[in-house]
Amino acid sequence: MTQAQVAEKLGRPQSFVAKYEGGERRLDIIEFLDVTAVLEADPCGILLSLRS
Repeated sequence: MTQAQVAEKLGRPQSFVAKYEGGERRLDIIEFLDVTAVLEADPCGILLSLRS
């Protein structure tokens, strides 16, 4: 999925996606959940994978 497609589904500009992908901005928990929903990803699984 492209940045533009994700942004469209989120109702945000493409620059919003580019900034968090590039590390210029962090997502808050609500935004993280919105992004995982758009990507049909498991937010709990992602967070658990960071726990090492």
